[in-house]
Amino acid sequence: MATVFIPSMMQRLTSHKESVEVPGSDVRELIKNLDALYPGCKDLLVDNMELKPNISVAVDGMLSQMGLLAEVTEDSEVHFVAALAGGKSCR
Repeated sequence: MATVFIPSMMQRLTSHKESVEVPGSDVRELIKNLDALYPGCKDLLVDNMELKPNISVAVDGMLSQMGLLAEVTEDSEVHFVAALAGGKSCR
């Protein structure tokens, strides 16, 4: 099973676990199974069948452009990362 590292914003749903083992062959299936184990996770990650715009996913240390379609293996490490935005431009 893949290891999913739980962002701090979701740890209240996982009894404050920082990582959990979840089966799945792609990120979509992984989130579905994560939500079955810890209800509410999908609502924080997915909107209209896509990752929320403020969420990125990294599989095995690489940010994925495939979103929910990114492949996951049994040995994968998956991180959901809140996108950073804002700030002041330097001119």
